[in-house]
Amino acid sequence: MPSVKDKETRESKVALVTGGGRGIGAACCRALAAEGFTVAVHYNNSTDEAEALASGLPDAFAVGADLSDPERIDGMVRELKTRSKTIDVLVNNAGVNRNAPTAMMKLEDFDTVAALERGVWYLTKSVLRRFMLRKGRGRIINISSVVGHTGNAGQTPYTMAKAALDAMTKSLAQETAGTDILINSVAPGFIATEMTAELPEAVRERILSRIPLGRMGTPAEVAEVVTFLATRAGYINGSVVHVNGGMYGG
Repeated sequence: MPSVKDKETRESKVALVTGGGRGIGAACCRALAAEGFTVAVHYNNSTDEAEALASGLPDAFAVGADLSDPERIDGMVRELKTRSKTIDVLVNNAGVNRNAPTAMMKLEDFDTVAALERGVWYLTKSVLRRFMLRKGRGRIINISSVVGHTGNAGQTPYTMAKAALDAMTKSLAQETAGTDILINSVAPGFIATEMTAELPEAVRERILSRIPLGRMGTPAEVAEVVTFLATRAGYINGSVVHVNGGMYGG
């Protein structure tokens, strides 16, 4: 018969991955499921992809919410409280981008990006208060980007948001110091996803010329780092781990 401790450990392995239906998020869901986590696959618009992914993972389930809306976040957190009782790992992967030169960008485009990042902060706050701080343990991994450190023309709101996400990581890690709640960022470089597949060939060649390894990364390579931080990194906190093939060292 399993002990109470064994039962608690088994039941506590729950991970929430935002934007989990596609790309890096989907790879994180698969990698965490392979480590024995019950995965909550969050989606906003990618309902079919999230539900299909969850159906193929042990005990996984899909949860929907518009992360720019605090009320929707509250509803999702209540659903998670009912369904899984706990969240041990939060992967803040969801993001949105609007591309245009700053002089030409509309204010509503900036606001779209900013509203999502505000939602990341609000969801993180909710998960900390309702789950992790009560147990004194947990892992939060924020998916930022290399362009939050290097900049990227035509992406000022996105680069600002990703730089802010890394700053939030460092501040939160100090706030939870003294607990077993570790908070880190993973900053991917150019990763082969649906988004990069649509780039014109000339743009792809220009990007590859900046990467010493000579290729784009894969979502699985990012997910490996996320999984390490979620399961085996006991002395890494408030850090930004760069996964970019050598194009930027931090």
